[in-house]
Amino acid sequence: MADSGKSLVRLDGKITLITGASSGIGAGTAKLFAQLGALLVLTGRVEENLKKIGEECEKLSPSHSKPLLVVGDLVNEEDVKRIVDETIKHYGKLDILVNSAGIIELGSIEATSLEQYDRVMNTNCRSMYHMTLLCVPHLIETKGNIVNVSSVNGVRSFPNVLAYCMSKSAVDQLTRCCALDLAPKQVRVNSVNPGVIVTEIHKRGGLDEEAYQKVKLMH
Repeated sequence: MADSGKSLVRLDGKITLITGASSGIGAGTAKLFAQLGALLVLTGRVEENLKKIGEECEKLSPSHSKPLLVVGDLVNEEDVKRIVDETIKHYGKLDILVNSAGIIELGSIEATSLEQYDRVMNTNCRSMYHMTLLCVPHLIETKGNIVNVSSVNGVRSFPNVLAYCMSKSAVDQLTRCCALDLAPKQVRVNSVNPGVIVTEIHKRGGLDEEAYQKVKLMH
């Protein structure tokens, strides 16, 4: 994080909910936002990792603010409701939602089962839709912001990641439609479409080291 965020817009006091915060892009976002002064709600599935990121964020925060940590699985509807409820109960409002949680699974149309398809779409799309749905009333009150973490795979096609590409295309369409719907209410909605970021998501999805290096070159 070059220059500790000095050249970036400050987020002092902004209540920010980040999903997928226990690893990867979500964890990196949490640490940057902590540096910028945001007050964080971090959620993820792995409690141990979430606690570690929370401790790092507390150290990076100018006011040493301790993040609210809420362990949950976004595919579970009750968990999503609980995460939002605990956020509002703790802070009283919400300014920023960062939808970062996501998974990747390998497979072409010949090799992607319906079970895999459902798992990817439920995690990458349905849970994001649900989280956004529940957060929008609070974001309208604060004239807040939504940032969806998509992928270059949402705008380009790649072999052997069919369901993942479809899910990220859906995220981009969700972003565009929400942006139009919420603009009159002064809520901004954007997505970011990164290429390969060095995290564990690809290896968790089944890529070995050789295949991972090839993917990085493709992007």
